[in-house]
Amino acid sequence: MSHKPKHSELDWDKLDSRYEEAGLMLFEKRVDTLRNPRNNKTFDRIILESVDWVNVVALDSQGRSLMIRQYRFGVGYTTLETPGGMVDPGEDSKTAAARELLEETGYVSEKWTYLGAVEPNPAYHNNLCHHWLAEDVYAANDQDLGDGESIALEFMQPAQVRESVESGELKHALALSALSRVFPVWNMPFAQADPKVGE
Repeated sequence: MSHKPKHSELDWDKLDSRYEEAGLMLFEKRVDTLRNPRNNKTFDRIILESVDWVNVVALDSQGRSLMIRQYRFGVGYTTLETPGGMVDPGEDSKTAAARELLEETGYVSEKWTYLGAVEPNPAYHNNLCHHWLAEDVYAANDQDLGDGESIALEFMQPAQVRESVESGELKHALALSALSRVFPVWNMPFAQADPKVGE
């Protein structure tokens, strides 16, 4: 079943599509030439093609969330987030979620629940990020990290997860999306001071 919205009057006509060498490890760079239905003007738009991703909310028997900390090159500091990664060719998202959880943390689960998917950034990404809940996780192995990974583990009570969101320590968008499907991670409306306002 297609999840494409029915707004054909807003759809742009694709006139051409080409791939360009970009030297990107995780993405293929595609350039589409499209026509704007509003004014018939044509534009080149960059799409970063990727396989789907997964994020895992992993809870132990005490209801604590298994979180990870790792250095993220884009922001230039260590972030707090949920385990996750890429769906390898031939995998479904559940298989990828279980593999990533085991590789990054050494933990496994026999109880999995699909939490749905989100579009990481539909402006220029073509993929989905699938969210999974793994319950009653337990240690089964050592971490099996790639040469480019360095990950620390931390179990957090639901209140600690919420506090880390409220303080701004946890702001990874995909992790927040997954966690918000399991925990009430913020008051509504969520309000936080912008540190750049008033500088």
